[in-house]
This record gives sequence, structure tokens and C-alpha cells, in this order.
Amino acid sequence: MARVAVVTGGSRGIGAAIAKALQAAGCEVAATYGGNDEAAAAFTAETGIKTYKWSVGDYEACTAGIAQIEADLGPIDILVNNAGITRDAPFHKMTPQQWHDVIDTNLTGVFNMTHNVWGGMRERKFGRIVTISSINGQKGQFAQANYAASKAGDIGFTKSLAQEGARAGITVNVVAPGYIATDMVMAVPEKVRDSIISQIPVGRLGEAEEIARCVAFLTSDDAGFVTGSTITANGGQYFT
Repeated sequence: MARVAVVTGGSRGIGAAIAKALQAAGCEVAATYGGNDEAAAAFTAETGIKTYKWSVGDYEACTAGIAQIEADLGPIDILVNNAGITRDAPFHKMTPQQWHDVIDTNLTGVFNMTHNVWGGMRERKFGRIVTISSINGQKGQFAQANYAASKAGDIGFTKSLAQEGARAGITVNVVAPGYIATDMVMAVPEKVRDSIISQIPVGRLGEAEEIARCVAFLTSDDAGFVTGSTITANGGQYFT
């Protein structure tokens, strides 16, 4: 029987690549998204992967949305916490709203989603949870105190939860991408993009599919002995 996988922020960019990779691995995949109906519809038309719309920052919405996915597809075996936003500003100009928006989605959203699948995974003695952090959660970044804090928090959350899940057959891991050739990165001016690439030892941006392959491994049976770990996929830009 196919395992059921949920990918948050799964209709575009890295999330879409992850959803496709899990589908190719034989999973029944559901993708959540927060706002872009057109992109979600196009993604479903392309892949056949059903999309579900809600904010991961809303606990009750997560509870209802997960219940709907389980009614449609069955109990959730795999959760990929990929949804994330940025609200960049130097700290002296950062507003409380910018802080809370990012923390609510990138960190509290991980709690909200994971908390709603954790009990079922414990009962079934199996689960795979992967959270997408960031190179900037490891090294920090100018004008991203909110984002870096949220992504560093995801790593701490993972290390703690991995200890709780181990005896229940649940692995909990992180993938921390560097700069990936998503629409957002490709939209920045070429001069800025070239400056970013000059800091990456392999000399190029990463591809979303490269992150997806990391996730596909961590969610597979082959990774049953890997938990509490962070895979850094950044082309050598930052070592931990």
C-alpha cells in the first residue's frame, strides 16, 4: 500500500519538486498551499497531485486540513514541512508584524503541522518528518533576523523531536538548502545573482530537484537509521 505524504508549500518551487519526487517514489501525495490558486491549479493539472489550501500558521486550519487529507487519502505517513515566507528588513526597521508573520509560518507552522500528525504516527509506529530549513538558519543573514531565527528554530525543534520519536519508529530530520534557482531567486537582478553565485564554491545555484532528492532519501526505508540530522545542501557555501 502506498504511503501518504503531505508537502506544505508544495505547489511551487522546492515544494513542488519534493512533491513530484515523492510521487515518483510511489507515495500518494497531497500538497498544501497558502494563497496562489492559479499556481496550485496548474500544478494539479500537471501532476495529478491534489492541493489543499490553508495557512500553516493557523492550528485549527491545520487540524481540519489534515483531517480532510486523511479522509481522502488515508493516514499520513510522511510530512514535509516546506512552507515558508520572508519579510526582510534590517532589525532597526523590522516591525513586530514582520517578525510574527515569519515566525508564525516558518516555525509555529512546523509545530502546527507536526503536532497534528504526531499522534497517528506514534500509534502506527512509523513516520517520516522532514523540515526544510535554510543556510541562513545556520549562519545568519543581514536583514533576516526573523527568517534566520525561524529556520534555526526548525533545527532545534527537529533535534528535540527526533529523540522523542525514535522508539516509536518516527524519524525527524532537516534539509538546509543554500541558494536554489527558484522563481524568487531568478527574479533578482542578474548582478545580484552573480554576486550570490560567486560565494558558492561549486559555482552555480542549486536546483530544486537536488533538494527533493535529499528529502526522498530521508523519507525512504533506507534512511531508517538517520534521525535528528541536518543535510546541508548549499554547494559548499557554508560548512557545519
